[in-house]
Amino acid sequence: MTNDRPARALIFDMDGTIVDNMRFHDDAWESWHVSNKLPFDRKTFAARTAGMAGNEIISSYFPQAVVAELDAMSDAKEALYREAYLPHVTPTAGFLELIARAEAAGVPMAVGTAAPPANIEVVLDTLGLRQRFATIVSPSQGFRGKPHPDMFLAAAERMKVDPADCIVFEDAPLGVEAARRAGMRAVALLTMLGPEGFAGYDNLIASAGDFTALDGLPALRFA
Repeated sequence: MTNDRPARALIFDMDGTIVDNMRFHDDAWESWHVSNKLPFDRKTFAARTAGMAGNEIISSYFPQAVVAELDAMSDAKEALYREAYLPHVTPTAGFLELIARAEAAGVPMAVGTAAPPANIEVVLDTLGLRQRFATIVSPSQGFRGKPHPDMFLAAAERMKVDPADCIVFEDAPLGVEAARRAGMRAVALLTMLGPEGFAGYDNLIASAGDFTALDGLPALRFA
């Protein structure tokens, strides 16, 4: 895997990457845990679960629950998140500039997110971004959540680009691991964790607090 080779496609996680919103998810998860009389470790929860679908997370607490019950509990948590976050939706610094450069160079882009459709609407439609992506992939389409590579591989297939020519932007170790399993390079956005949270991933080519720090990355010199 050649780190400096210019990308032929970009794949973005959404929460914590396109937008810096994980604290709102943490607040909603904390409320959900309290209401279900479950312990909640705010310091470790997001790093351990970010990238998983909500019903995948909840099934670890309620392994006997049927799918409809898991979906209902996940929906309740997501409704708390959307109500709190909707007034605050804003893109991560430098994101709009990066995708404008990719568009100008004819580099296709995708979103690969564990978020349910209503959450995707809150971010992509509020910001007017949906039409700028070649495809949007999520577990609601039948794919497994991260660290499984399914969503990223589907995005590459839909964009007709070899996985090795894609760069994935992620804020969570499970997402970087999903990219590794897909044979893709990854960039870590440090909106949730410091660099130490991504130690040991041989597919990681850069980490940065936001997209403005990635301007000089050789793999993102499209033209």
